Amino acid sequence: MNDYEKDERAAMGPFQDDWTMADVEAVIARGDPQELLYVPIVVSMNPPDCTRAQQICIDLATHSHPNVRSNALLGFAHLARNCRWLDEAVVRPIVEAALQDETLRGRALDVADDLEVFLGWRIERNVRR
Repeated sequence: MNDYEKDERAAMGPFQDDWTMADVEAVIARGDPQELLYVPIVVSMNPPDCTRAQQICIDLATHSHPNVRSNALLGFAHLARNCRWLDEAVVRPIVEAALQDETLRGRALDVADDLEVFLGWRIERNVRR
């Protein structure tokens, strides 16, 4: 394994050696934000169950740690691309609320773009200050 491959594996925290839903559930149960931030990424990049992956991202979108919330938003973008479906009635308000959050606004703008491209949604980007 070269240095790049080592860095890439280390970059996925608790999921560096592949993962199962049991691994994901164990990380969720532990609740450590330094591990949780990887959960929405792994479940959305190659989701074995799009509905369950969406629910995980929904749940983590309200986490107290901003990096976990940010990656939950990113998970919605990956799911839009990979599953071509999200529950608009639930996900849209999460993304719209994130557009109003200064710490999440940049990520939310990118996610809104992806939801438009992959799902055809039109998301208002007016930011209240």
